[in-house]
Amino acid sequence: MRHFLTTITFALGLTGFAASSFAATQYPLTINNCGQKVTFQKLPARIVSIGQGMTEILLSLGLADKIAGTAVWVGPVLPQYAEANSKIPRLADNDPSFESVVGKEPDLVAAEFEWHVGAQGSVGKREQFSELGINTYIAPTDCVAKVNTDGGDGVRKELFTMDLVYQEIDELAEIFDVKDRGDALIAALKKREADAVASISGAKSKDLPIVFWFSSKEVSGDAFIAGKNSAPAYILKTIGAKNVVTTEEEWPLVGWETIAQANPAVIVIATMDRRRYAADDPKVKVDFLKKDPVTSQLDAVRNKHFVMMDAQSMNPTIRTIDGIEILAKGIKSFGLAQ
Repeated sequence: MRHFLTTITFALGLTGFAASSFAATQYPLTINNCGQKVTFQKLPARIVSIGQGMTEILLSLGLADKIAGTAVWVGPVLPQYAEANSKIPRLADNDPSFESVVGKEPDLVAAEFEWHVGAQGSVGKREQFSELGINTYIAPTDCVAKVNTDGGDGVRKELFTMDLVYQEIDELAEIFDVKDRGDALIAALKKREADAVASISGAKSKDLPIVFWFSSKEVSGDAFIAGKNSAPAYILKTIGAKNVVTTEEEWPLVGWETIAQANPAVIVIATMDRRRYAADDPKVKVDFLKKDPVTSQLDAVRNKHFVMMDAQSMNPTIRTIDGIEILAKGIKSFGLAQ
C-alpha cells in the first residue's frame, strides 16, 4: 500500500539505516524461540525465508541482500518490495524441499509457520538443520499460546495481538543488528493501527456479526472460517465488531447452515493468487454466495456487503494492519459505522 511505504520511509528516515543511537547487537546472541534456545555466533550472512509473511518482514527491515531464497507464497509481494524481491531466488510457491533449502547454504532458516520446520516439519525438522550448522527461527505468531499438533492450522489458546508480530520484528532486527529499523517499523505500524481505529467510531452495534472466509476444499462444502482467537478476530475486536465463530481452531471448517444461524452482516472474502482449491478464487466465492439457497438469504449477501481482503492480511503478519484499514473502510462504506 502506498500509505504503508510513505510511513515506513519517513520513519526510517528519522532513524537512518546507518549508524544511530541504538546499541549494536552483541554476539554471540541467544534468544528463546518457540521452546528452543537459538544462539547466533555472528550476524547471519544468508537466510532462507519460508512464508510470505516472514519474507515481507525481512524486506521491510531492508534485508533483501541477506535473503538467499524464499518459498510459500499466496499472492504478490507488497508493491514497494517488488523490485528487490524479483532479484531473490524463489525456491517454490508452496513448500520447498529440504534439499533446495540447504542447497542455498544458509546459516539461518526462518519460517512463518511451525509446520514447516517444527516437530512435524514438512520441509525439515529443526534438528535436521542444526546438524548441518544451520540455525532456525519460527515466527512467534505461530507458536505463542498456539498448539500445532492437530495436522491442520492449529489451535490458538489466546487471542492473537499485534504484539506477537512486533516481537518477531524486534527479534529479527536484533539478530541482524538493525534495531533502529525494527523500532521504526513497529512505530509506523502502531500509528497506522491507531489511525484506522480513529477513522471508525465503531459499528452501529457492538454485536455486528462478521465472518472471514479464507477458502473451501469444495466450493459448496464447509468453509475455512476464521476462529475466535485468530488474526481476523483481532481485527474485529479492534474495530468493535463480532466474530460469528467461537472455536479456538485457527481456521475451522464450518458448514454454511451453521454460519446462516449467525446471519453475518458482512462477509470478508480472501483474495489470493493460489489456486489449490476452486474457492481460492474470490469470484467463485461470490458466485456461490449469491446462488446457493442458504447463503443467498444471508443479510451480507442480500445487501452485497462483501469486503475483499488479501489472504496475507488474514494471517498474523504486518499486513494484519492492512486488514484493519480495509475492514474499517468497508464498514463505513456500507453505512454500518457511526
